[in-house]
Amino acid sequence: MALKEGSKAPDFTLATDSDEKLKLSSLKGKNVVLYFYPKSDTPGCTTEACEFRDQNAAYAKADTVVLGVSPDPVKAQAKFRTKFDLPFTLLADEEHAVAEKYGVWVEKSMYGKKYMGVERSTFIINKEGKIAKIFPKVKPAGHAAEVLAALASI
Repeated sequence: MALKEGSKAPDFTLATDSDEKLKLSSLKGKNVVLYFYPKSDTPGCTTEACEFRDQNAAYAKADTVVLGVSPDPVKAQAKFRTKFDLPFTLLADEEHAVAEKYGVWVEKSMYGKKYMGVERSTFIINKEGKIAKIFPKVKPAGHAAEVLAALASI
């Protein structure tokens, strides 16, 4: 079932980059930017993460928690977060169960080879735990500013 704006955000618990557990529903009462990216420390994912980092103060002012999710293991997430001094939590979705719940685990194609992977997508979840905005097939450059602008209208 495809998620729609206005529907309840599927709850989940994932390991964080510091190897603790984070449950989405524990953040109720805050806005959450849940962004899915294919792989830590690759050019597009680094651009996107660094833009979210550079806008961090504005997100905090908007009472918003930013969470990055990829299929990378905890160690890779921790390394990525440290390397780029990311002020937000990265989540390890190694079994891609959360990516599947959110409909972003899709068939991709590179150089004619088909494989399954994460489609770069972002979900804004409002303080009531509902999906307020969906950004499918995201282009990394400029995305953090686009999400911040959308938050203003929520």
